[in-house]
Amino acid sequence: MPATFVLVHGAWHGGWCYARVAERLRARGHRVVTPTMTMSGATLSSHVGEIVDVMRNDDVQHAVLCGHSYGGLVISGVVEAVPERIDALVFLDAFVPGDGQSLHDLVAEAQRERQIAAAAANGGLVPPNSAELFGVNEADRAYVDSMCVPQPLVTFREGLRLTGARERVAHKTYLRAGNYRSIPFDAARDAVTGAPGWVVESIPSGHDVMIDAPEELAAALVAAAERAGLA
Repeated sequence: MPATFVLVHGAWHGGWCYARVAERLRARGHRVVTPTMTMSGATLSSHVGEIVDVMRNDDVQHAVLCGHSYGGLVISGVVEAVPERIDALVFLDAFVPGDGQSLHDLVAEAQRERQIAAAAANGGLVPPNSAELFGVNEADRAYVDSMCVPQPLVTFREGLRLTGARERVAHKTYLRAGNYRSIPFDAARDAVTGAPGWVVESIPSGHDVMIDAPEELAAALVAAAERAGLA
C-alpha cells in the first residue's frame, strides 16, 4: 500500500536535500512531497503556514510528516493546525519543542550569541553552518554548501504555542544521527525515549541524514509508515 510522505527540511536547506530519499520512496510506489520554505522575510509561523498550505493544496491525507533539525519545530506547529491530515510523525535529528519554546530556547547560550551577532552583521540573516560542521560526508560537502542559504534570525527566536496535538498522534519516531555529536539532539532523543507512542532509532550518519544515508532513511520512513498501518 502506498504511503504519503511530507519531508520538511531544516534551517538553511531546501527541499533539494531530500532528493535522494524521495527517489527511493517513489521507486517503491510512495507519494512524496518535499516543499522548500521561503526564507526571505520568513518567521517560524510563516514556515508552519507554508507547510499547512502545501498539505491542504495538495490534498495530503494520512501523512507521514517528517521534520529535520529546525524542521522539528515546524512540524510541531503543523500538527497543531491540521492534525486530521497526519497519521505519523518523524523527528529526524530534530528539535522537539515544548509549549512556548523557540529554537534558541533549546540550544546553548554560545550558539545563540553567535547567531545573534552573525545576524546583526548580515541584515538579520544567519549565514549557513558549513557542511563540514554538520558532518556531511566529504564527497557531498561542496554541493551542500552551494545549496544552503541564509535564514532569518527571527525563525530561531519565535516560540510555538502548542496544545498537545503532537502527543495525540499515535505513531511518533525519533531518528538520531549516530555520527553527529549534539547535546540538544541527545536531549531531545532522551526526552522521548520510553514515552508513549514513540519509537527511537539511530542511523549512522552526519546530521544531514538524507544526504549521508538516503537508503537507510528511506527504509526508516517506510518502517514508520508501516507502524502506522500506512504501508
